[in-house]
Amino acid sequence: MGTTTPTARTARRTFAMMGGSTAADCAVALGYAATRSRLVSGPAIPRFEADFAARIGVRHGVSFAAARVGFYGLLGALDVAPGDEVLIQAPTHAVVVNAIRYRGAVPVFVDCEPRTCNIDLDAAERLLGPRSRVLVVQHTFGVPADLDRALALAERHGLVVLEDCVHSLGSTFRGRPIGSFGRAAFFSSEETKTISTTQGGMVVTDDDDLAGALRRFQRRDCVWVPPAVTRRYLVKFAAYWALTQPDANRVAQFLFDRMGRRNPFPRPADDDERRGRRPPSYERRLSNAQARLGVRALRRLDANVGHRRRIAAIYADRLPLGGGLGPGDARMNPSYVRYPVVVRDRAEALAALGPHVTGDTWFDQTVQGAESVDLFGYPPWSCPCAEYLAGHLVDLPTHLRVLPRDAEYLADLVAPLVVPAEPPHD
Repeated sequence: MGTTTPTARTARRTFAMMGGSTAADCAVALGYAATRSRLVSGPAIPRFEADFAARIGVRHGVSFAAARVGFYGLLGALDVAPGDEVLIQAPTHAVVVNAIRYRGAVPVFVDCEPRTCNIDLDAAERLLGPRSRVLVVQHTFGVPADLDRALALAERHGLVVLEDCVHSLGSTFRGRPIGSFGRAAFFSSEETKTISTTQGGMVVTDDDDLAGALRRFQRRDCVWVPPAVTRRYLVKFAAYWALTQPDANRVAQFLFDRMGRRNPFPRPADDDERRGRRPPSYERRLSNAQARLGVRALRRLDANVGHRRRIAAIYADRLPLGGGLGPGDARMNPSYVRYPVVVRDRAEALAALGPHVTGDTWFDQTVQGAESVDLFGYPPWSCPCAEYLAGHLVDLPTHLRVLPRDAEYLADLVAPLVVPAEPPHD
């Protein structure tokens, strides 16, 4: 492993944590934004749902305005009742916890494994009780969890397995797509994920009855996003594509920092959600224009994921310990929506990366996006591995704008700080 001497251009390039879209996608987005025809409802929605389900290898796909809405709908379709327990790992995101709490159910936080940052299934089994109903299996950063063990645990205890695939579109386990193992799975097409519709979610399942209940929820309980909001999503899609070009991103980041809360574009999660409160108009549907962008992105998924894996392989090769996190064994083939790195000093690593990588680092606390984890019922010190990683994780971009020489340069910036993923023992 040698140190890369960057060209002047490489050293100037700055990467946002997005980048799977194209100029042609932007033209489509702006074309829809400029017209009323099929902006909100239209034939692209069932096409996107069918194409997505086919990619996962299941019969049904049901779209929503966000993955959290699909998860909330799933819990309702499964008749999860107030007081029932849903096991989720830490780290997780506030909107996942919210969906459980909005149903009146109880989130049970389970620690993660240090090597994969996925759920510790031994810890999960110890936390089971008489009201345990659902085991949520998150594939963190696109690294598949051990689904053989998760399904066996669920069968022993009569649990329903739901896969949290918001990071993992394109990942496989034993050669089979992630999202096809549990009773159902939910995916995200929010702007920082593997494919982008700016905001959006999809639930997939092979269960005909469950799919029928989800479609009733979609049709009866979910409202259409207003046309004006849909247009803002589409304009944001195109604007972010332009402003996050690696050679222009520093200027864009300066403008966003200056605008602060005056940023005119919709945010992925609002203040109510960050505080654990239910926002108005929570149950919403995905628009036709956004579904059209999703159809286009799915056609390029193989190339998208293939590029991410090649960039991840460069990081793994150049970083000591491979960066500290990764798949548990050869059954798991990650798609790497981002590449996680465990470092000795997170602040020092972020300072080194600061001129070159912009945007949030995921999982800097056990409940990402929370104004305070106390608002979400997380018991302090209950998940020591997750809490350790929250203080030591940074993530590197893998998207299509990251060139091999960029990956080498970014890896060399943080390589001196890499440490093992296991928390030190006192």
